[in-house]
Amino acid sequence: MKLTIERSALLRALGHVQNVVERRNTIPILSNVQLVADGAGLSLTATDLDLAIVETVPCEVQTPGGTTAPAHILHDIVRKLPDGAQVELDYGAEDGRLVVRAARSKFALSCLPREDFPVMADGDLPHQFVLPTPDLRRLIEKTRFAISTEETRYYLNGIYLHAPEDAPVLRGVATDGHRLAHIEVPLPQGASGMPGVIVPRKAALEVHKLIEDGEGAVEVALSDSKIRFALGDIVLTSKLIDGTFPDYQRVIPAGNDKLMEVDCKSFSAAVDRVATISSEKSRAVKLAVNGDAVVLSANSPEQGSGTDEVAVNYNGDGLLEIGFNAKYLLDIAGQIDGENACFDLSDGASPTIIRDAADQGALYVLMPMRV
Repeated sequence: MKLTIERSALLRALGHVQNVVERRNTIPILSNVQLVADGAGLSLTATDLDLAIVETVPCEVQTPGGTTAPAHILHDIVRKLPDGAQVELDYGAEDGRLVVRAARSKFALSCLPREDFPVMADGDLPHQFVLPTPDLRRLIEKTRFAISTEETRYYLNGIYLHAPEDAPVLRGVATDGHRLAHIEVPLPQGASGMPGVIVPRKAALEVHKLIEDGEGAVEVALSDSKIRFALGDIVLTSKLIDGTFPDYQRVIPAGNDKLMEVDCKSFSAAVDRVATISSEKSRAVKLAVNGDAVVLSANSPEQGSGTDEVAVNYNGDGLLEIGFNAKYLLDIAGQIDGENACFDLSDGASPTIIRDAADQGALYVLMPMRV
């Protein structure tokens, strides 16, 4: 295999695929990126056996062929080459090394046989639809903070993507048992019959990196066990989490009749200030809502105490006190795009609904804590 490629194109593709490669691998071939040069250009493939990404970039191919090379090392080499450099990749099967040349720089990397590189078969992906990039980005951005990292409840380690029967929407839901994010976008054509699937955290975050600044659309294809995202010259395929997502509708309270509306920036700043004094372990902040103000307070045996006050619109009678984990509260406040956050409250022991006044398709649930 021998080819010449522009540094920036190679660096961008390596940046995408090396994210999939785990830093520590018990299987050596999984530390490598597969490089295949043919008439279509250079195809780069990386996998961790649960997730695979393939990207094709244009290049000048002198000799077709392929090999596998250490992904992170190759990325670091290309990253440190000068801007605008023409990079030559030359693999000789005789010595089993990939030679990387650019200007006066030359590196020879040890390779592993391409035949040993695992292939993730797509299988049959019967449900296919096209999702606008801004919609997919929104689904991931506004749910990822609530994905559980607790491995024992593996079925919460992703985003539950489904098309509910009661509304023409595509809905993403994530929860860790303490907070829940529930985001809706318009239902794409072809998605109505799709099964509810749990997209793993790593796959969701990698897709988000690929579409961070992009517009256009993403082609989505899925079955009960796999999902594929295709955007331009990049195809990312992932296994789905094999489990049953809990009935999240039961967690969303229906009778919260006390409504509090507050300027989100002022509220977030006040929570952040008061949380400075709260104990590192609990991060507890108490909200006392009465009339046209909410008083936020925190107490710590070691640090002391602190209070802050923010103006609100509140329709309840008398005083309502409720405690929250400050980090969880700030995480949700960070998802609010409009000026105001709306709290649907019941009492100090019941879950609270938090909504974005400017976004009808976003809803968050936060469990209270004892303060």
